Amino acid sequence: MKGLKLKTGALCLEFANTADWHGSAHPQEKLQTYRDLVLWAQRIRLLTEQDTEKLLAEAERHPIDAQTALERAIALREAIYRIFSAIAHHRPPKISDLALLNELLSRALAQLQLKPTPEGFGWAWVERAEALDWMLWPIVRSTADLLTSSDLSRVKECADDRGCGWLFVDMSKNRSRRWCDMESCGNVAKARRHYQRKRVKQAPR
Repeated sequence: MKGLKLKTGALCLEFANTADWHGSAHPQEKLQTYRDLVLWAQRIRLLTEQDTEKLLAEAERHPIDAQTALERAIALREAIYRIFSAIAHHRPPKISDLALLNELLSRALAQLQLKPTPEGFGWAWVERAEALDWMLWPIVRSTADLLTSSDLSRVKECADDRGCGWLFVDMSKNRSRRWCDMESCGNVAKARRHYQRKRVKQAPR
């Protein structure tokens, strides 16, 4: 989708990273409420301001449905994270995660339709405010697109051994990217290596 603000190279990975320290024993949840989910989608430009207002108004009218949508979103996110984390570490994904993805994919693809564009025709989503989880449809499609693309072999997980767990598509020329960000996990690892080398040099012989 054009216009998305993505740091990871793929919408589905952006969504997978909505929990901090995802690879640790104690991930930190960013999506505490349905409102958090909607505002995240607006921040990355998956939803417009008008979409956001419609969804939040609908959620206020149907709070139980909104909670169900949030729970479905979290379940999808965890499946996406486990699938691509496994792939990044050259392991086969769990059958149960692929089953959940396929279940949601069949529902999402049913909401696609062809629309005329200045260049011809293009795909568009059927926007339905009453479907409180419709922001998940393009995420599901993004997951399927990445799994079937040549970029799949470029999917990596941050090499930080504390459990950062951040997923990204490594688009560097020689596929040498290891960290979510050199300013965070990269610098920590660099400082650690420096400290260890210093200790080795200072150790009594």
